[in-house]
Amino acid sequence: MEIEFESRYEIIRTVEFIISKSFTRIALQFPDELLKESTKVVRALKTKLKEMSPENDREVRFFVMADTTYGSCCVDEVGALHIDSQCVVHYGQTCLSPTSVLPAFFVFGKASINVSSCVKHLVDYTSKNDKPVMILYGLEYAHVIPSIQEELRLSKAELKFSVANVMCSFISPSKDPRESMEHPVPCGEDSLSSSRSYRLGGLTWELPEGSKIEDYLLFWIGSDSSAFANVVLTFNGCDVVRYDAEEDSLVTEFTQQRRILKRRYYLVEKAKDANIIGILVGTLGVAGYLHMIHHMQALISAAGKKSYILAMGRPNPAKLANFPECDVFIYISCAQTALLDSKEFMAPVITPFEANLAFSRGSEWTGAYLMHFQDVIINSTRPESEAENGSEEEEPRFSFFQGGYVESHNTNDEAENGEEDETMALVQAAEKALLLRGKDHNQLAKQTAAKSGPEYFLNRGYRGLELNSDNTTPEPFLVGRSGKASGYKHE
Repeated sequence: MEIEFESRYEIIRTVEFIISKSFTRIALQFPDELLKESTKVVRALKTKLKEMSPENDREVRFFVMADTTYGSCCVDEVGALHIDSQCVVHYGQTCLSPTSVLPAFFVFGKASINVSSCVKHLVDYTSKNDKPVMILYGLEYAHVIPSIQEELRLSKAELKFSVANVMCSFISPSKDPRESMEHPVPCGEDSLSSSRSYRLGGLTWELPEGSKIEDYLLFWIGSDSSAFANVVLTFNGCDVVRYDAEEDSLVTEFTQQRRILKRRYYLVEKAKDANIIGILVGTLGVAGYLHMIHHMQALISAAGKKSYILAMGRPNPAKLANFPECDVFIYISCAQTALLDSKEFMAPVITPFEANLAFSRGSEWTGAYLMHFQDVIINSTRPESEAENGSEEEEPRFSFFQGGYVESHNTNDEAENGEEDETMALVQAAEKALLLRGKDHNQLAKQTAAKSGPEYFLNRGYRGLELNSDNTTPEPFLVGRSGKASGYKHE
């Protein structure tokens, strides 16, 4: 079924929201694929605004935003603040992450779907499976969920099913960023604090008493998007089925998605051997991102490693190649952009949850996976108070990549004993690098890994011009050739 333009972009609901809040400067954020419709949306909003509020004398201005610095699923608060906007109307796919400063209104869009065919695929598949069904979906299909529920009730199949709900379509920023970390659901639903409640990809649902999510068959309605990848990774112990509305087919094989989980475990083991870690800032709008950065800094420092904070927009191999001293990068972003395929990168890129596993001694991966970085702090296995104490000597750990036991160096103890500033630390690193070299300028076989960026560059093989340290008397300068390269004057 084809959906009308005004209905697909929810022009009336958007205008009602603007009038109720008395906003006069509104930023309209479009993803790249919907940017071609932006002029039509602005024209429709202005026309409907005059029809629904003719007595309003205040001029309402709309600003179109595109090409966001980070993922298009998050609200671009930085871009909106540049134009002194009072709110953001976000179009297209979204992660519904809580905002820090500006209120946001979300227009999910309405994708076309054959409801009868979707219900038939669900009933046919579950006839061979006696598990209850939890229906999850992309937010662009939220408008057809009531119709699917009604058709399932009218069907003769005895199917036990539950349907996830959309968190909300309007987010108001919290006054205290720390509050968003403790209550990550922006709609303020206190019922979601129990262990039987879940939220993922803008959806929330709660299970009955005594039931577990592993007992359910997860039926996803939508495309193979980042939101669906989060479902497969987070609930890797559940049976998952996806209905592709565009192809009108049922997909039951997810070998590729399962293989991703094995690679993430490989990256965790590789991160344990890292000495210098780069913290990539992947969002400036999601509430609590600064608190997450500080948490990662404390975690890395407690593990005896060095960290650097890097803000560069969307990361790519060329950008990260400018920081070869970093052994691993931690990408702090929303749940739908957190997983980066770092096969082409010089160093692996991991999530805050994986960093918490890699740098917290004694932590083990039980198979559970967290995508929201707000949940990482809540479920952190190593509190920051333990990181501050950190006086007990840790036993050597076994490294799968080095094939033996390695001893972690504690930078906190070194700082307490030495109490040297950055300048003295750099001088000592330079002296150490010179001592590790002989007259033939070849590196010794026995060399410890660099613990900081300056030490890394001092230990590199190439040193530029060789200086003759034996002869300290100044040499007379030599006059070079003059003229053009095709024929010098002396030729």
